[in-house]
Amino acid sequence: MGTTDFSIAAVERDTGLSKDVLRMWERRYGFPQPERDGNGERLYPAEQVARLRLMKRLMDQGHRPGRLMQASDEELAQLAPRRVSAPTPAPILPLEPLLELIKRHDTFAFRQQMQQLLSREGLLRFVQDTVAPLTERVGDAWMDGEIRVYEEHLYTEQVKRLLRQAIATLPAANGAPRILLTTPPEEQHSIGLLMAEAVLTLEGASCIALGTQTPLPEIVQAVGDSRIDVVALSISSAFPNRQVLPLVQQLRASLPENVALWVGGGAVRRLTPPSGVRLLHSLPDALAALEEWRA
Repeated sequence: MGTTDFSIAAVERDTGLSKDVLRMWERRYGFPQPERDGNGERLYPAEQVARLRLMKRLMDQGHRPGRLMQASDEELAQLAPRRVSAPTPAPILPLEPLLELIKRHDTFAFRQQMQQLLSREGLLRFVQDTVAPLTERVGDAWMDGEIRVYEEHLYTEQVKRLLRQAIATLPAANGAPRILLTTPPEEQHSIGLLMAEAVLTLEGASCIALGTQTPLPEIVQAVGDSRIDVVALSISSAFPNRQVLPLVQQLRASLPENVALWVGGGAVRRLTPPSGVRLLHSLPDALAALEEWRA
């Protein structure tokens, strides 16, 4: 470990990226790759902090984190504007105070804070940078016994209401592809669907949302009746692991060959991609899949 290593708190202050986003990127993208001190705490080398600082600047200009992760240092430098000093990062409301509002059951303050973030960040950044990591944090808190089941439900209902209201204000999108969004039977989690619907609609795709727990034969029937190009299935990490692969393979075999099948949610982290199935590990993955479909 070098003398210029930074703690996660120092990286948060320096870059404007929250600790939760840093941890999420580490899990999903393998970057940043911090070292550990004698107590197991993360320490970030200076060169990684510099890259994170540049990535945050580019994200503020509209670049997507998933694409930036794949870029080399030279490519990032070319994207950065020249002769412009690095702006002071806009203050980002940490996730923990939002979780504390749920623990206190203060739904009014929670909705108010979330609405302010939505207004400030815009829907795309709000979904990617706030709702996605916060939902993961709430899930971890429930798994660790930090919050109770009803409090997780309280959070879910508040966010679902907010996302539905935001989606309802978007202009009607009639572009290609036509994407059917749903979950399989016994999968009740729907925040992932709403996040996907929001970002895909923003990109001009025509989304047909069926809600949760649609039987596989009904998905196939809807594909034929509604001229669907893509089926986007959300399966959470709470879904029984042994059922995921057979279910996805069954649906793939039942769909026409020209209909794409995208599968996202926590369950895909432990899934080997079946033939003819695109796994979406994050919202940037969904946007990348959309671009590739159109190409």
